[in-house]
Amino acid sequence: MKILHITCSPRGQQSVSYRLSQRVMDRLLSQHPSAQIVTRDLWAEPLPHVDGEYAGALGGTRDGTKLAGRAMSWLALSERLIGELRDADCVIIATPMHNFTVPSALKAWLDHVVRIGVTFNVTPEGKIGTLADRPVYIAVSSGGYRTGERARQPDFLEPYLRAILPTIGLKSLSFFSVESTVAGPEATTAAFAAVERELDAA
Repeated sequence: MKILHITCSPRGQQSVSYRLSQRVMDRLLSQHPSAQIVTRDLWAEPLPHVDGEYAGALGGTRDGTKLAGRAMSWLALSERLIGELRDADCVIIATPMHNFTVPSALKAWLDHVVRIGVTFNVTPEGKIGTLADRPVYIAVSSGGYRTGERARQPDFLEPYLRAILPTIGLKSLSFFSVESTVAGPEATTAAFAAVERELDAA
């Protein structure tokens, strides 16, 4: 079994989202102790964001000119990231909520792996993913409450991931959250305990 572990918090391994993802990882490793883990830290090794050259590389040139230099290297990077995703039996994404949605580091990764003609095709019925479905566990931390009766802020993170990941074929999504991290360590500890119960019941 191969697990792709994607993290994107600037706090690294001290972040709540990373620690939450490790709880999910521990559960998987208890069932698959010989699993191979492939880690991609999107904050420690940031990916380039789309610019004109990169957009041309991803979309292919329309005038028949050949890609070269940076465009070719970015295309190779995209292929490598998609390869990691294809090879994984399951995926764990650890992400904080930044300004109501995903961090820019995670958005850059998505822009590399969501590629027309590669990970999805456009059909008369809409966009159809080409990747085989597999479990995707998404560990989310947020400073405020983003779900439930106490939510007082918009949540564009979960709806966005529930829309974009199935576009490439990844439909088996499970979300785990630690919310209101700004309330202090006691609230965070209680939130982790609630997630542990959720994981036990899963």
